[in-house]
Amino acid sequence: MKVSEIYNLEVTQFELDFVDIDTEADTPLFVDPFFLGCRTDSWSINATRTLRSFFQAFVNFIRDGKTARARALFDYLHEPNETCLGLSRGRPRGNAIGSIDSNKLFNSIAQSRAVATGIVEDLEDFRLFIDGIDKDKISDMTTNITRSHLVTYTQEQCKLWGIALQQNVQSGFYWDRNTHSWNNRYESMLIVDGRKILLTPKGIVSYSKKHTPQKYYNQFVLEYLQHEHLRSHSALVQHRVDGTPYVTKKSLKESQESSYSKEFLASFTDSHPEVFRDFKEWIQHTAIAISNEEIDDSDPVLIAQYLINKLGAIAPGGEDATKYHRLVVGILEFLFYPDVVSPIVENEIHDGRKRIDITFDNSASKGFFHRLHTTYQTPAQFVFVECKNYSREVANPEIDQLSGRFSINRGKFGLLLCRSVDNMDTLLARCNDTYVDGRGIMLPIIDDDLIAMLKKVIEGVVNPHEEFLSQRFRAVALN
Repeated sequence: MKVSEIYNLEVTQFELDFVDIDTEADTPLFVDPFFLGCRTDSWSINATRTLRSFFQAFVNFIRDGKTARARALFDYLHEPNETCLGLSRGRPRGNAIGSIDSNKLFNSIAQSRAVATGIVEDLEDFRLFIDGIDKDKISDMTTNITRSHLVTYTQEQCKLWGIALQQNVQSGFYWDRNTHSWNNRYESMLIVDGRKILLTPKGIVSYSKKHTPQKYYNQFVLEYLQHEHLRSHSALVQHRVDGTPYVTKKSLKESQESSYSKEFLASFTDSHPEVFRDFKEWIQHTAIAISNEEIDDSDPVLIAQYLINKLGAIAPGGEDATKYHRLVVGILEFLFYPDVVSPIVENEIHDGRKRIDITFDNSASKGFFHRLHTTYQTPAQFVFVECKNYSREVANPEIDQLSGRFSINRGKFGLLLCRSVDNMDTLLARCNDTYVDGRGIMLPIIDDDLIAMLKKVIEGVVNPHEEFLSQRFRAVALN
């Protein structure tokens, strides 16, 4: 059963920030450190720093000839099964570095010319240049190293959705970048059928089809060699009927000096680092977070209609406030992902003296949420959301409550959601006062606005929030 089914969340994958895993069988997705490193939200930046801290410590020991110390770090990269991701059949059991191939893999890394010369720059590069390491092992290495971050993420998601945790459970070993050592601690953990489960943000998983040695070899190395053989008029050059010279990739693959192997890729990269840079830049520029449809084959049109119906079934008032808050999280996740991620409920600030209903991390690389930083000159590393499950007029106290959460360090953008308002023009004018005073940007959103965006999804409009948010901001700024 999936996590959402076990805990009767009554939500779809499209409404969840984490991968809704089946706890009885691995989901064939992989934690992708390259995707993790491309994200700009605070959780991913923190996790990436931890990952790079381990990588640097590990390869430095190898390059300095401190093999025993490197091996001591490597020994903690055991077979994790808490995420239920990967290639195992049946009950999740991990497919990472076990006792059988541990020595072989470590020796491959320790003796690798690519590691010694510095060609390997990141953990994911092991997959390109070292035999025996593929996407599953890279994923599980990343899980082990960043386990502490996944524990915290799981705790926040369980708090958000009302899932009970078990107290005083060992977290499992994780890399502590402050002490440069492996650590273990007692934590509140998600336990399902007697075993620990870690929830994984869907924005950091992929099918790992881009950062592969085959992709690097076929699309970058061979194309470079084609040009070089043409330039030097080598024996591999053939001519078309019209006299145009060409070199086939097949002939390059069959030639002894450029046939595929990870050792060849390492040697080639050492001689032509600019080709490897081009490869990495291509991945970064074309990297797209996995879509909900790739994880779950449900029809987004049906989900949009389901959310409209669900919103209409919640009565205004304090009794259903929690239901409304969680539904709003689901709708915003459905509409805004992957631009905003990692929702946290009731995030405390000012030493607990104030609470924010919901906080999202801003991870947008384009569109409205990205323009907040670049065009509108508004710090927005977090997106604050206040939810008011009532239909009465939203007045200055509610405006001041949200703007009081803003700061340069946290961000100065928020959404104020309520069921309806008597006079939207008056509310927009109040938000304009805050904007003109330089206190930040607040955009009001009512049920009719959410429904309008969801209906756009039903009509086949891609990212309907872009037009809505831009227009609503214009209405606030120019009121």
